[in-house]
Amino acid sequence: MSPFDVSHFLAGGLVLLSFMLLYQDRLPPLINLYALQSLALSLEVAQQAQTQGAPRLLVTAGIALVFKAVVIPLVLHRLIRHLRIHRTVETVVGIGPTMLGGMALVGLSMALMMRATSTIDIVAREDMAFALSVVLLGLLMMVTRRNAVSQVVGFMSIENGLILSATGAKGMPFVVETSVAFSILVAFIVIGIFLFRIRERFDTVDVAVLDRFRGERP
Repeated sequence: MSPFDVSHFLAGGLVLLSFMLLYQDRLPPLINLYALQSLALSLEVAQQAQTQGAPRLLVTAGIALVFKAVVIPLVLHRLIRHLRIHRTVETVVGIGPTMLGGMALVGLSMALMMRATSTIDIVAREDMAFALSVVLLGLLMMVTRRNAVSQVVGFMSIENGLILSATGAKGMPFVVETSVAFSILVAFIVIGIFLFRIRERFDTVDVAVLDRFRGERP
């Protein structure tokens, strides 16, 4: 299997796992799928490091593997147990329309990127198209889920897409790659604090229920 085939397979796997995240309606498997997506991301970045002859990308791959594929999922599992969050994820719209919307977004991503990046390397072009698909599917997940934890997973899936695009674009400054990788860690800490505070104050993390408390004064 050529390096192009491996890269294509791994980047396409990220998109497939994004669809699986959209389909999943239970929190523990949802977190496990995010860990699997992050593992695929780390393998793709490591493959790009070899293809581009850029050992610095191995640092990004290591960050994705250790923090995104292991540490963050373990913390999220611990968080939902500690907060006693309901394990079923409620959706704003049905799974069927959500999946159809996801397929439309992937088609749009492919059409836009193939046209906008027609002059660059084919591997980088397809990585950028896959990356935009992952970002848009993460956004779709955030707007179609009512549980705050699942929205956090959607946000972190978006960040996976951003890392994929950063590594796929040859010549991307190392400081950009590392700042993108670490930004999610800072955001994750802040989001974790807010989840604890929301659960303590309102006894739920369902954003539909939280809407009823808008404008309420303590």
